Amino acid sequence: MKTILSEPVKPQKESKTLEFLYRNFFGRCILRVLRAKWVSVTAGAFLNTRLSKFLIPSFVKKNGIDLSKYESDNFKCFNDCFSRKIKDGFRPIDQAEQSLISPADALLSVYKAERGSVFPVKQSMYTLNSLLKDNLLARDFYDGYVYVFRLCVNHYHRYSYPASGKKSRNIHINGTLHTVRPIALENTKVFCENSREYTVIDTYDFGKIIQMEVGAMLVGKIKNLHQERLIEKGEEKGMFLYGGSTVILITDGNTLPKKEFLDNTLKGFETPIKLGERINE
Repeated sequence: MKTILSEPVKPQKESKTLEFLYRNFFGRCILRVLRAKWVSVTAGAFLNTRLSKFLIPSFVKKNGIDLSKYESDNFKCFNDCFSRKIKDGFRPIDQAEQSLISPADALLSVYKAERGSVFPVKQSMYTLNSLLKDNLLARDFYDGYVYVFRLCVNHYHRYSYPASGKKSRNIHINGTLHTVRPIALENTKVFCENSREYTVIDTYDFGKIIQMEVGAMLVGKIKNLHQERLIEKGEEKGMFLYGGSTVILITDGNTLPKKEFLDNTLKGFETPIKLGERINE
């Protein structure tokens, strides 16, 4: 299956609300409160109740969501809408053995993870060690690639496995729930603070890879469906609840990303991609 890529896009301009929260002294004081765990828990609990249904029509209209592509539009709460499941056939999976697929609908950036180097995620810089908090595991992926899939609120918020194989247990790293949109990265190492969860996948065709999900401000939790087990490429791995979110894949140097992804990233562009499309050469 040949992937037809959309035109690369520049990262979106930030809203006035985020400008205030991150660039204004009083806004940053408010942000300290918003980052508190109890705020995220309370907001998440509300979005799981019938009282939140009134938010759905404006959310669907504002983000141009075509509900006819999804299994149901009879949502009991806002999070039912946000984590809606797409109908069969709308996200075909590239089943070729040599195809590593995108785990999500997203805007994609790809970085080389050379030994001892740092890699950028917007305005921040990270090492594999600081991202994984596991030095021995990080060493296995030196000279590999880091795929950063940034999900916006209008994206499909369920994600899948990029290859078949056997997954490890889920490793959870506690952190402060925080926005992953670009403006937050100016003064904060976002991925060092965000709650995140990853698994190591021993794939049949691409060696060992890591798949990580990163939560954002007002995302109550990352909902992964499985612990250690055999998995199939394209099988649903989990979902995010409300908020912008990120999926990260880390591969070794034997699996090469499409050249246009690297070229677009070097030029400061993100590449729109859909779940199921091939991402390797």
